Amino acid sequence: MGQSIRKGRSWKDVNRKVCFSLNEELAAMAAAGQKEDSWQVPREYPITMHTVGAQTVAVFSQSEADEISLEGMVVHRAECQPVVSDSYMKVKRWQIESVKPQRLTQQLDRFTPVFKPVANHNFNLEYEKKKKSEGKMVRADRQAVLDMLFSAFEKHQYYSFKDLVDITKQPVAYLKEIMRDIGTCHRKGTHKSTWELKPEYCHYQPVRQVFFTAD
Repeated sequence: MGQSIRKGRSWKDVNRKVCFSLNEELAAMAAAGQKEDSWQVPREYPITMHTVGAQTVAVFSQSEADEISLEGMVVHRAECQPVVSDSYMKVKRWQIESVKPQRLTQQLDRFTPVFKPVANHNFNLEYEKKKKSEGKMVRADRQAVLDMLFSAFEKHQYYSFKDLVDITKQPVAYLKEIMRDIGTCHRKGTHKSTWELKPEYCHYQPVRQVFFTAD
């Protein structure tokens, strides 16, 4: 792979300089196939030596028979650092671009709308159209409306005015005029805000109160 170059009296010399030099053939193989001719892998890597300090670090080995042996004690820690040069910065830039994610957050200089804002959506327009068409109810013949009302009150005794509008499909003012003639609106009690037919129009008999006297 390469060779280490040491300058200093001994390993105990703190001011010594150690450098790792990458093999020239390996550096050429790494740079092969790149688009830029000036793209080169850095070859020189200085190694900084540090003392282990108060830590006790040892090197062990394990044989095929699972026997563990002590090979030696670690007295120095080495850190290999590249030289920050143009070649090194090109390598780092290529490394970052090669692992760049597919989706990125990009700041735009000007606003580019993806969805054009609309004043009203289609479903709102359809709802308004339906609401207007239902609001323009045509008055039916009075007798036809009475038949629908009597048929409804044969099923139930009390109806809210909204339910009567839904059943007859008649304008509110017109239907209220008819209901005032044949029905009564309860203003309070259990059936508050509901309509009931007047006694002369209903087919059911009103509940009679029966009083019992003791002999």
